[in-house]
Amino acid sequence: REQAARLAEWPADEPARVGSSLLGTRSLFEHRAVVIGGTPDELRARLRALAAGEPDRLAVAGERGDQPGDVVFVFPGQGSQWLGMAAELLDTAPVFAESMRACDRVIGELTGWSVLDAVAGNEDAPSLERVDVVQPALFAVMVSLAALWRSLGVTPAAVLGHSQGEIAAAHVAGGLSLADAARIVVLRSRALTGLAGTGGMLSVPLPADEVAEALDGWDGRLSVAAVNGPRATVVSGWSEELDGFEAELVAAGVEVRRIPVDYASHSAQVEPLRERLLAELRDLTPVSGDVPMWSTVAGRPHDTAAMDAEYWYENLRRTVRLDDVVGELLATGHGVFVECSPHPVLTVGIRDRAEHADRAGVVVTGSLRRRRGGLDQFLTSAAELFVHGVPVDWTRCFEGAGGPAVELPTYPFQRERYWLDPAGPDTDVSAAGLAGTGHPLIGAAVDLPDGSLVLTGRLSRTTVPWLADHTVFDRVLLPGTAFAELLTTIGDRAGAPCLEEVTITAPLVVPEHGGVLVRAVVSPADEEGRRQVTVHSRPETDAAAPPWSDHVEAVLGAAGGAPVELRAWPPAGAVEVDLDGAYERLAADGFRYGPSFQGLTRLWRHGAELYAEAGLDAADADGHLVHPGLFDSGLHPLLLAEDREGGLPFAWRGVRVHASGATRIRVRLSPAGPDAVAVAVADGTGAPVLTVDSLVLRPAAREALAAAAGGPDALHLVELVPLRPGPEEPQAGDWAVLGDLPAWWPAELEPPVTHPDPAAVAAADHRPAVVLAPVAVPDGPDPADRARRTVHRTLELLRDWLPPP
Repeated sequence: REQAARLAEWPADEPARVGSSLLGTRSLFEHRAVVIGGTPDELRARLRALAAGEPDRLAVAGERGDQPGDVVFVFPGQGSQWLGMAAELLDTAPVFAESMRACDRVIGELTGWSVLDAVAGNEDAPSLERVDVVQPALFAVMVSLAALWRSLGVTPAAVLGHSQGEIAAAHVAGGLSLADAARIVVLRSRALTGLAGTGGMLSVPLPADEVAEALDGWDGRLSVAAVNGPRATVVSGWSEELDGFEAELVAAGVEVRRIPVDYASHSAQVEPLRERLLAELRDLTPVSGDVPMWSTVAGRPHDTAAMDAEYWYENLRRTVRLDDVVGELLATGHGVFVECSPHPVLTVGIRDRAEHADRAGVVVTGSLRRRRGGLDQFLTSAAELFVHGVPVDWTRCFEGAGGPAVELPTYPFQRERYWLDPAGPDTDVSAAGLAGTGHPLIGAAVDLPDGSLVLTGRLSRTTVPWLADHTVFDRVLLPGTAFAELLTTIGDRAGAPCLEEVTITAPLVVPEHGGVLVRAVVSPADEEGRRQVTVHSRPETDAAAPPWSDHVEAVLGAAGGAPVELRAWPPAGAVEVDLDGAYERLAADGFRYGPSFQGLTRLWRHGAELYAEAGLDAADADGHLVHPGLFDSGLHPLLLAEDREGGLPFAWRGVRVHASGATRIRVRLSPAGPDAVAVAVADGTGAPVLTVDSLVLRPAAREALAAAAGGPDALHLVELVPLRPGPEEPQAGDWAVLGDLPAWWPAELEPPVTHPDPAAVAAADHRPAVVLAPVAVPDGPDPADRARRTVHRTLELLRDWLPPP
């Protein structure tokens, strides 16, 4: 479907070259589709329907299963005809037209009328309602359809015919010349005109043995004419008796169907024709064909060289054993049945027999259908074979396309990952004398004799995939909420479940490749039960072990904040804040959150307090008291609020988890001092989950993250330079100013060039060595930090606008 969508928008108006290029440059896979149309617009419309999964009879899709088996051409008897059948193919399918003209010549010599005129329904042509017209016409159409199938590379491994269809089958098998086959169909159908008006045939949807038993009381005047399937039986006989039998079945609730013929083939009614047929067909010269023919008279393979005049009389008199033959073909490896007729009449019985034989994957198709006798319908039937794995030579459809292959959209591979992931933190470590923790971030623990505790883990973007969703200034960081949740888990294990105080001294950067080793060291408990905790990391490397980096200093204790319920939700008077584009705005500020950290769904303001809702996929919560992504999402209002200086969690006090496993949370953020907030988290019902007495955020600094990541980026620092140039520094002409010339510009210096914005600087003919950008420093208690942050943001702006010199 995805490939169809790409092709539908591809700028190519030569469908034949596109189709030819697809055949010549693309591999065939299990999932296949064929789209048929006469113009680029038709093809594009059907490609879009295919992409959308909408039904369209000229857009055929399917899946190739196991090899379905050998191909069988099936030729039905009378009943598939219709006025105008296959006439369109005379103008659109040269192979079909050539075969029809050959049949027209030999049949015309015997009859004096034109098969081509009869098929087209031309004026003065004989009517297809005559048996001596419809049977020769059907013969011509069926053998010509077989030729058309062969031209597409669909060749039979066997053929079978039903009643008069055996004449076409014998010719296609190579056992009868076209002249002999035409003589049989013309002379035999002409003889049948003498029986017109004396009998009829009835289709009965019951097993043949049940029908035969029901016919016992009709004194041989009715008989089973054909067995077309497990529950498809045809009865033939004299008209009066057939009417009576039909009435009996209808009264019993059987839905029968009268076949539109007025004579009774395959019954005793045809016996008077025997001597005439033997005399008229005595000089046939059948030979052994090159394709095996399965006789529905004998119910087995039959040498076509033995199909003399006697055989063709028996073919008209005996019961047609189609169901038996199909069963034998299925049992001998045949699994593709192509009915070569203007309308499929035997496909239902063949499918039923395949189902009763428990043969999955059998492919059954017709060639044309009533009122759909053109090339598009024939190609649709070919497509049914192709999408189920039957080879079809489509190159005949693109003859004359010419030119080299056209450029095509790349293949939309549906990838499936087979690599084994490295063992995660749940690996059994007991053999090494360690205890497992069951926590996704830290996998093993060891209790030391002095009462201290050491916990170890390994973090990577592979073993903990959601880490990659927390990116700040293009660095993947372990979020502060993960530190808090992990330390609380450690506190539970150490008997000090409250996180009394935490300071995150340096961010922990998770590398793009490989992992980082993590250690948490917990001191013995003091007299009041408190424990000191430090968290360290170092990159995983095959080289000499790098030094450990410090990240966290914390105190664990037993006392903590009281649980907070958030039942009345949202609080009365709260004003909802629009979150449209919230995560896009955060990304612009350097905070790029992936799906695991985009849980914030609603936000309200109530005075100085913020209220939020957040949610997370339940599957991601496994192993955590509170998933860091969910907890972090609940703190995102602090980054979005215009009156707050957002940043990363830096200092925590009084963190206590009251319940675990929440996947939807309510959050209240309340002022708790000049730069701090108190946090209350509840589940979707308002029941307490977590409380934080005080949380302080610290602005994220790109240089600090670069230093934490290690490597060359540690050399990239922000440096303040003197405003006034010295003797060795750039002269006045190499300066430029954004906006108006500042009032404080020294009078003794020549005024610099001014530009309205960075874009104008970038577009100028001369790029200055130094650009001054005026900035506004926000009010607050820490002017040095605010100034540093403002300069940093300004440099980021200039870096984005100005290409390097």
